[in-house]
Order: sequence, then C-alpha cells, then structure tokens
Amino acid sequence: MANDGTTAATDGTATGSGDTARSLELLWGGGERPSRGPKPGLTLDRIVTAAVAVADAEGLSAVSMRRLSTELGTGTMSLYRYVPGKAELLDLMLDRVLGEPLPAPGEEAAEAAGTDAAGPGAPDWRAAVDTMARSYLDNLRRHPWLLKINQARTVLGPSALRGLELALGGLRGMGLRDPELIGVIITVNSFVEGLARTQADAAEAVRQTGLSDEEFWDRQHPYLERAMLSGAYPMMATMAEDTFSADFDHFEFGLRRLIAGFEALVRERAEAGTTA
Repeated sequence: MANDGTTAATDGTATGSGDTARSLELLWGGGERPSRGPKPGLTLDRIVTAAVAVADAEGLSAVSMRRLSTELGTGTMSLYRYVPGKAELLDLMLDRVLGEPLPAPGEEAAEAAGTDAAGPGAPDWRAAVDTMARSYLDNLRRHPWLLKINQARTVLGPSALRGLELALGGLRGMGLRDPELIGVIITVNSFVEGLARTQADAAEAVRQTGLSDEEFWDRQHPYLERAMLSGAYPMMATMAEDTFSADFDHFEFGLRRLIAGFEALVRERAEAGTTA
C-alpha cells in the first residue's frame, strides 16, 4: 500500500499508484533533494531523461532503478535520494513527454492573446483540433510506451496542466459548455490513441512473429477466398479489392469526420442562440 492509501501497481504501468504527495512535490519543484550525499552531477532531470530514453528504446518494462543506475553510472541507492521508486518516476516521465509538443514558455501567451471566445480574433478551433490530434499522434509514435500506461488517475504536473490550458484556449471559439469542451478533448484523444494502438500492435506483431503483414495475409488468402466464394458472406464478397489497402489514410478520414461532427454541433448551438 502506498503512503497515500492507493494500491501500487505491481507492473508499474499505472500513474498515481505510488506516493502521490511525493510525486506532486517532485513535479511542482518542491521535492528536489539537496546535493549532500548523491554523486555530484546527478539530478532529478537526468534521471527522468534517462528513464524516458530507456523506455523509448526498449519499452516501459526495461525501466528499473537498477537499470537507470547503470545508465547514469551511479549506485542504485543514490537514485532513491531523488525519487522514491518506479511508480513515482512514471508520474515524472509522463509529465515530461506530455510537455514535448507544447510551445516554449511565453509563446502560449501570444497564442492565447485573442479577443472574446467567439470574436473575430479568436483562434480557429478547427485548426486547434487538427493540431491537437497530430501532436498527440506524433507523441505516441515517439513514445509508444505511453499506450501501456493506465492514466485513469494521472498525477497532474505543470506540463499536463499547461497542455490542457492551451487546448481549452484553442477550443474556446466553439462556444460550448465547459464539460463539452473536455468532451471534445477526450473524443479526439481517444480516437488518436485507438489508431496509434492499432499501428503499434501491428508493428509489435511483426517483431514477435517475424512475419510481415503481407506474408501474414498471404497465408490466409486461400481460406478467405473459399469463404468469399461460399456465398455465406455476400457483403464482404462484393467489396472492392482496395477495401483494406494500407494506402487508405484512416487518420485523415477519421479526423475530418470528427471535425465535421463538431462543426454540426457548433452550428446547431449558434442557430439556437445557446451560449456556453
């Protein structure tokens, strides 16, 4: 049982599963340990940077305090002077990578300096949705281990809050209620995560089996061909040959449909004179 009463995840893949109070201190700058004791040059920033690099290269399961001590050339116990364990380290890693696609400090002020929510100078919310989706997809591709994390109880650090602030600022021109704006963000992120997970699973299947996608489907072709000729699957049997082509961009298709759906809602609210 963690110090804050939550149950620590044995596999280290759940944020908020460690000492939440300690994670918050570290995230918000109140928990950096003094220089007395640890090897000179060792910092919390270096530890988190090394952990992210290991996770990027080998997956989250490869991240351990022992492994990091080897990467950093220090004793394992020295790391514990900075971070209590892997659960708290995961909170720091998550906030670190969530901050990567964000503009540099100061730039967000210029972006947010518009007029009223629905005024002529307000940011184009369609562009904000587009940017949100593409940035998140890029982040998940750079750090596929993010898809393995249970973020149901994320410990919110500066990067997470700044990202949410910028997202809400970009969407304010929609004129929706606050819970609905959060709903837009959740809808977009869920779409992106689903697509990224499918792509990551496909790549993982190739690594595990040694079979390319083409080889995998070629093995099934004779069986599927007989099934289509049997008459038992009339809808599938009449589909075009390029139906499952890898050339079709499911991301662009889905994103455009999401934006079109949001546009319909915004238009409906405007016509009804509904205000947020």
